Amino acid sequence: MDSFEFNKIVGALLAAVFVIFSVSLISDSIFAAPTLEKPGYHIEATEEAPASGGGEAPAQESALPLIAGANVEQGAAIFKKCIACHTDDSGGANKVGPNLWGVVNRPVASHAGFSYSAAMKEFAQGGSVVWDYEHLDHFLLSPKALVKGTAMGFAGLKKVEERAAVIAYLRTTADSQAPLPEASAAPAAENASAPADAAPAAENAAPKPAEGAAPAEGAAPAEGGAAAPAENTAPGAAPQPTEPAPAPAQ
Repeated sequence: MDSFEFNKIVGALLAAVFVIFSVSLISDSIFAAPTLEKPGYHIEATEEAPASGGGEAPAQESALPLIAGANVEQGAAIFKKCIACHTDDSGGANKVGPNLWGVVNRPVASHAGFSYSAAMKEFAQGGSVVWDYEHLDHFLLSPKALVKGTAMGFAGLKKVEERAAVIAYLRTTADSQAPLPEASAAPAAENASAPADAAPAAENAAPKPAEGAAPAEGAAPAEGGAAAPAENTAPGAAPQPTEPAPAPAQ
C-alpha cells in the first residue's frame, strides 16, 4: 500500500470522527433540558400500602363541618396541584381529567366529551350517584379507596383543612353555588336528659302529716316531738303498761 492510499484511509476516519462529533454537539444544543430554578407542582401518585393484619384503616375526620368557614383562596392555591389534569373554568377543555366547572352535585361520570374509566362509570350507577360534599371529601382523601380501579393517580389530600378548602373553592366555580352542608347538631338528649336514678327528692319524700293529726302507724316521729311507742320495739325492752281510762261519772 503506497502512502497515497494510506492517507486516504486516515482522512476518511478523521472525517467520520468529525461528523459524529458535530452531530453530537448539535443534538445536545437542540434537545437540551435546562434545570429549573424553581420546581413546579408535581402530581403525587404513590400507592397506599394495605393495612397490616387485614384490619380496616382508621376513619378520617370529615371535612364537611369545616367547608362553611374554609379559606377559598387557600383552596385555589392547593388546586394548582390539579391543573396539570383538570381545568376549572366555565366551558374549559377536558385534559387528562374532565373539566371541573360546576362539579359540586354534578352526576358522576357525566361531563360531556370526556372518556371515563370503566371503574368510574360503574361507580356512577347510571348517573344516580352525584359529587355531593361527602363524595368529594372521600374522593379527595383517597381516590383509589373510594373508586376501586380509577385511572386517577393522585394520592389524595390527607389534611382535613386542605380538603375543606379545595371543596369550598370548587363550590365557587359554578354558575350557581350549591348550598353549604348543614353542620351536624349534637343530640339534645345528651344534655337535656337527667339521670334515671336521680329522681326528685319530693317523689320519694314521705307526705307531711297535717297539723294536729295523729301520726300514722309505724311512721317515724317528727323531729323534736315525743316518741310514741312503736309497734316493733327493740328486743329486751319491756312495753309500758297503759292505765285504764277513768270511768265516767254517774
